[in-house]
Amino acid sequence: MEIDEEKLGKYILESGLISRSELEAIFENAKAKNKKLEDLLLSEGKMSEADLRRIEAFVLGIPFLNLVKQKIDFNVLSIIPEPIARNNNIIAYKKSENGLEVAMLNVDDLPVIDFIKKRSGFKILPRLTDSPSIRGALLQYRKSLESEFGDIIQKESSALKVVIDEKGEKSEKELKEMAEDLPIIKIVDSLISHAILQNASDIHIEPGENELAVRYRIDGILHDAMILNKNVASGITARVKVLANLKLDEKRLPQDGRFKIDQNGDKISFRVSTLPTFFGEKTVIRILKENSHGLSLESVGFHGEALERVHDSLKQKMGMVLAAGPTGSGKTTTLYTILDILNKPEVNISTVEDPIEYQMPRINQTQVKPEIGLTFANGLRSLLRQDPDIIMVGEIRDGETAGLAVNASLTGHLVLSTIHTNSAAGAIPRLVDMGVEPFLIISTVKTIIAQRLVRKLTANKEKYFLSSLEIKNLIKIVDLDRVLSFLKEEKIIGAGDTFEKIPFYRPIKSVEVEDGYLGRIGIQEVLKVTASIKEMILKNSSPDEIEVQAKKEGMMTMIEDGIFKAAQGLTSLEEVFRVVSE
Repeated sequence: MEIDEEKLGKYILESGLISRSELEAIFENAKAKNKKLEDLLLSEGKMSEADLRRIEAFVLGIPFLNLVKQKIDFNVLSIIPEPIARNNNIIAYKKSENGLEVAMLNVDDLPVIDFIKKRSGFKILPRLTDSPSIRGALLQYRKSLESEFGDIIQKESSALKVVIDEKGEKSEKELKEMAEDLPIIKIVDSLISHAILQNASDIHIEPGENELAVRYRIDGILHDAMILNKNVASGITARVKVLANLKLDEKRLPQDGRFKIDQNGDKISFRVSTLPTFFGEKTVIRILKENSHGLSLESVGFHGEALERVHDSLKQKMGMVLAAGPTGSGKTTTLYTILDILNKPEVNISTVEDPIEYQMPRINQTQVKPEIGLTFANGLRSLLRQDPDIIMVGEIRDGETAGLAVNASLTGHLVLSTIHTNSAAGAIPRLVDMGVEPFLIISTVKTIIAQRLVRKLTANKEKYFLSSLEIKNLIKIVDLDRVLSFLKEEKIIGAGDTFEKIPFYRPIKSVEVEDGYLGRIGIQEVLKVTASIKEMILKNSSPDEIEVQAKKEGMMTMIEDGIFKAAQGLTSLEEVFRVVSE
């Protein structure tokens, strides 16, 4: 159901909402920038979204739905889970004998329609709508969830209050009984279900002096989820310990464990960590969707020269590809995306990980268990006897693992791994510090990817242009001429555009999206170890010197990529500087 732009233009003219000269100018601009006509009509404020969507619906011959202030039956709404609805701007609106009516912003998104059809079992009837309608419907998810889970948790907490108040220090037997109490089970199940539906990556359960705080990490930022009575703390901790197979009566030492659930066909793994604090044990639950797949390098943020460099590195039969960055920067997701590309019947892929974050078919994944002697180094040593073509080592954290990874790449294997450094160039001295000789680094390391994750702006965002003072201040931090050349090279802007003419965006806070951001995308730098870079490594050049040379050879740095993505309207400059300066 792709829209014919010539036909769309004809109906727009007939509507009288825009003059012929304006429309022709926008047509020319759209061709020059390789953008859709409707995108420019909206971004330049020539038409309201509601008017444009109504005309598009008329062109396509399908109904237009205005869902603003419309109450949707939650049983119908929840046919499409909130994360899918939010990420794809699709709302289940009405169910009938004919099928399931879904309101969408992009009715030619056939993969999403097909996915919903398979998941729900209904014939899908696409309807066109606008952004305010989508936002209003998404708000109904949250209100229903907060009401549903809030009521359950508060009700069960009240039921427990009297029982727990009467008990003092609890034995292991008492804690086990408490963990198996129906109210406690309902509270923990509700906290986990709510977190999954909110697309949270972590649940923090934190005891205070008078209350128990529950926080969710969503898109890398912690948000308060709810405050519970302090009396339920020991019961919740005991229940999580039972699920993760931890010692119930051990409260003085930290403990780590994991458990799995199957929710609506999705296998979800949870890593649990408990830590003694002044007011009791703090529990953190990391949520990992094991069968997450289908990511592409483009969807995680790679583009242009950086994308080409990564693809080129994957054509190698031997050598090392490293992903660098701090904890939580998306390194592992990038490596899994690369593994998904490499995962073909003719190759044997093996991994050593801690933990196994996503389960992938046809890949032999080994979980590290240091307590029984199965370390990264020992696991890698054993892997080499299994005739692998491609090896992924979860993390290079010591000299032994680094040495084995280097030797594996020298003996005809493609080795993927992560390393904790702040920049791509910084990975080289880190390997040297671990005892890897420079001549071995230049023989093995092919590509180093460094990255961070920035939050993405929602469709509802405030447009503005940089002032001369803001541009002057930006020039002190980053080479704007380089960024401008990258934007022109990838045809994001026109040949004559300058930073004064490029629109940037700020988040608009709303009830449904608290801070104006939803989801995350990577900002990356990809350092290719060229002949000149190899010479610098042998001369023990500093990371700064290596980065200067890499920039001369076309590398876009992380901050430059951040400004590039801000110029695309994907994120804000404030978010880029928040992340890069961390």
